[in-house]
Amino acid sequence: MKLTAADFRKALGAFATGVTVITVDQDQEVHGMTANAFTSVSLDPMLVLVCVDHRARTHAHLQARKRFGVNVLSSRQRAIAEYYAKSSEVHQHAEAAGARFDRTALGTPVLHGALAYLECRLHTEQEAGDHTIFIAEVEEVVVGEGDPLLYFRGKYRTIGEAE
Repeated sequence: MKLTAADFRKALGAFATGVTVITVDQDQEVHGMTANAFTSVSLDPMLVLVCVDHRARTHAHLQARKRFGVNVLSSRQRAIAEYYAKSSEVHQHAEAAGARFDRTALGTPVLHGALAYLECRLHTEQEAGDHTIFIAEVEEVVVGEGDPLLYFRGKYRTIGEAE
């Protein structure tokens, strides 16, 4: 039996993840993408990584700007996750999905209502198949309250009762 991309995707879909929106300022506009391929890498120094498809419009913005935000979405932000999962040249109607942003002192967009926000500076990037692994140093964090938005078997979910 030959392994297929569909088999691979189905197996990885069995791994529940949190949902983030990666934000970057490019020419005073907020650009973003939904990502669940995000994880911590190191505590010393504080590093995280996000994997971005080469075809994603945000890919070029991350390479050019070298600064980005990671917004960990709350269970109330599904519409925002769906909005930023769409491939769009610009996200001019993010407000309709409930997205509102502040800017850090360095201009990085911060999503209102996110469970956590990490301001990141690009450390290294590594080509990996059809994606680039962007490893970034975390320079600032803000932590909020609430429950996370999850992604499991191709659907958004919310957390159940603690056991």
